[in-house]
Amino acid sequence: MSRIVTTLAEISEPYDALFCDLWGCVHDGVRPFDDAVAALRAFRAKGGIVVLVTNAPRHRASVEKQLANMGVPTDCWDTIATSGDSARAAMFTGAVGSEVWFMGEKHDRSFFDPMSLITDPVDIQEVALEDAEGIICCGPFDPHADPADMRPQLLYAKQKGLPLLCANPDIVVDRGESREWCAGAIAQIYSEMGGESLYFGKPHPPIYDLARRRLAELGRDVPDTRILAVGDGILTDIKGALGEDIDSLFITGGLAAAETKTVTQPDANALSTYIETEMVTPTYSIGFLR
Repeated sequence: MSRIVTTLAEISEPYDALFCDLWGCVHDGVRPFDDAVAALRAFRAKGGIVVLVTNAPRHRASVEKQLANMGVPTDCWDTIATSGDSARAAMFTGAVGSEVWFMGEKHDRSFFDPMSLITDPVDIQEVALEDAEGIICCGPFDPHADPADMRPQLLYAKQKGLPLLCANPDIVVDRGESREWCAGAIAQIYSEMGGESLYFGKPHPPIYDLARRRLAELGRDVPDTRILAVGDGILTDIKGALGEDIDSLFITGGLAAAETKTVTQPDANALSTYIETEMVTPTYSIGFLR
């Protein structure tokens, strides 16, 4: 059973770094959570390092700009690791070929911005699906439309044997009071069809490797036993932490608020049932990051 705690400070002493999710933990896609910001500031004040580890399908600079526009203060985090950067590195090294079909919204096109970390990058060209060697999926064209609407294009792509690079493994995300579909929903359908989906964000290893490199860039050598992963996605944040043998703090008031009957804290019985159903057990659980 996961231990239910009341604050981050209650359990933070054994940890030198946080791998902290953003959406549903630090903000709701519209505004920051004041209690979460205060908790992260307090962790940093005691010498801790906060790495924001997000499945955002964009590069670090784009996410940093988004946080600033939203009002998330810079003094509650140290560095950022994004699923987008992990996936971009794969794209620029030719994981899905050089001629690609793009899926996503207009603001996701920063995915194609140059990446200085890659020497001799592949020259990526955006083409029609009929001419593509692979697919870059940053999300649905319309995040409110049923992802199943894309089945005809995905079936055609599968028949052509096109690999699909999924820049964000999340299935859904809550923007304020509205739930939106993410790239993971498209990739899931494609995989169920028999297509090849390539993942780089949580819960998959590449983003954790990137997060550790971000720590190293700060001059900090932190063993996994001193890292705590924080997130509201049981099958992304928490499953990923388990795979990396990292302790985890599950934010039940995010995506699983209804299932865990979270108002301010999760209902213990509902949480237990949810954990048993998903077969993923976090080290700790809390209603909201505070």
